[in-house]
Amino acid sequence: MRVVTFDIETANWMSDIGTSNPADLTIALVCIHDSKTGEYKSFLEPELPQLWKILENIDLLVGYNSDHFDIPLLNKYYPGDLTRIRSLDIMKEIQRVVGRRLRLDAIADGTLGKKKSGDGAQSIKWWRAGEVEKVRQYCLKDVEITREIFDYAIKNGNVKYRELGRVHEVKLNTSKWLGEGKNALTYTLGF
Repeated sequence: MRVVTFDIETANWMSDIGTSNPADLTIALVCIHDSKTGEYKSFLEPELPQLWKILENIDLLVGYNSDHFDIPLLNKYYPGDLTRIRSLDIMKEIQRVVGRRLRLDAIADGTLGKKKSGDGAQSIKWWRAGEVEKVRQYCLKDVEITREIFDYAIKNGNVKYRELGRVHEVKLNTSKWLGEGKNALTYTLGF
């Protein structure tokens, strides 16, 4: 099964554009991990057409807050319909159990003992300062953390989060995460 884990960094933020719709933002870059090759890759906004061939040939797209943020934003650029892709939003799976949204950093800390290397606001500052490599490394690190959380959840049936100095366990039903499903995409580009 070919799984792509992904994350997006933007060139602007909601307060810049006067809307709360993620699809109104501008992509700076997208980073992925491809389970088929084991490689991490990044795509600047003008390079996104190179990403479409990969996405049209995967079995599952994995992200964190991806159903609400990343997929609607990326769909604005994609010539087909990414909302039809078979995807897994880890944050949404956790929210179903806990009853609220948890930050990726809290899950990374509790589950992996790792911290994120920055935040989205810092990423936008780097982007505006022309520090593209810092944005790329930050995004790649988020993809790595998300992939490791996904792998941990598949193996252990849970994730953990740290809050107020305590670690809490979240049991997850991961039995269908890698199961057979619909085709990944509509294959609108003919790859």
